[in-house]
Amino acid sequence: MIMIDRRLVREIDWVLLALVLAQSLIGAAFIYSSSHFLPGAYSVRQLIWIGISLLALFLVLAVDYKFFVALSGYFYGLVILLLAAMLVFARLVAGTRSWLTFGLMQLQPSELAKIVMILVFARIFAEYKSPYLTTHHTLGALLVAGVPLLLIVAQPDLGTAMTFLAIIGGSFILAGLKRKTIILLVVAALALGIGGWNLGLKDYQKKRVTTLINPAGDPRGSGYQVNQSKIAIGSGGLAGKGFTRGTQSRLRFLPARHTDFIFSVIGEETGFIGVLAVMALYFAMLARMFLAVPKARDRAGVYIVFTASLLIAFQFLVNVLMIVGLFPVVGITLPFLSYGGSSLLTSYVAVGLVLNVRMRRFANV
Repeated sequence: MIMIDRRLVREIDWVLLALVLAQSLIGAAFIYSSSHFLPGAYSVRQLIWIGISLLALFLVLAVDYKFFVALSGYFYGLVILLLAAMLVFARLVAGTRSWLTFGLMQLQPSELAKIVMILVFARIFAEYKSPYLTTHHTLGALLVAGVPLLLIVAQPDLGTAMTFLAIIGGSFILAGLKRKTIILLVVAALALGIGGWNLGLKDYQKKRVTTLINPAGDPRGSGYQVNQSKIAIGSGGLAGKGFTRGTQSRLRFLPARHTDFIFSVIGEETGFIGVLAVMALYFAMLARMFLAVPKARDRAGVYIVFTASLLIAFQFLVNVLMIVGLFPVVGITLPFLSYGGSSLLTSYVAVGLVLNVRMRRFANV
């Protein structure tokens, strides 16, 4: 284990850290704008979570990432126990058993499971030398990912479960997939999709998918959120209606305005210019994260940086496509901008791992 010394502090990517903090503060501002008329002080809670997440990030930086990779098996066991316990003991909140409650604060263990999967896959594939994944290794990795995934689906939290695809897919891409394995995975995905549609999805979830094809089919039901989101973004025009002046959010037409649909609020209140500015910040952050991949000194570091970056990019892409009606509404938050302590903490820890690998690129020779 290597503690942070002056040499390592100089290697921290402070630009990446500043971009993350800037987005978090923008998120807190628009959470205030979209919820200041509601009880609950969501923006204050988000600021508290930003402080907690920053502390977690610096704790992650203080410990060599190899130490986390070495302990990933224990983390995996703990998170499986926690996810299983949630199904038995957790209170039903918004239709799911996925929240641990601590007074006024709540924590979602399924979010932390993403970080555990990044570390577990880094450990599994760190010593893998073959240019292509064998069927044996592919099935083994799928089994490892499948256990927490099934527990999260059982909560049920399909949005969080879907984000695991980024981690699994990213790891398999790096490890190398044979054409035969790709065909088998596509067939298995189709079979799971058909089976999931008929046996797993609830009626309201099916309506969200069919609304994607025909958004006008149920404008007051499953299509309501997306239609209101489009109205919010479109009404923002070039420069927006102004901070706290968004009528879609202030008059409560837009559901989940401070969580999943925070980007719609930004579009309505800052217009095309504000949307472009936020997206530019995002692209700059993602670029710095992905550019850290080749700087990792070992395979474990490469897997950590690539899958953590892909996780943030995947959530960003799905959320933006969701709010403009190009993807079903699946409850995936926009990292750093949406309200939610667990999501924010997970995103900060993911960035902390990327910074950790980058700053120790010379220390692990």
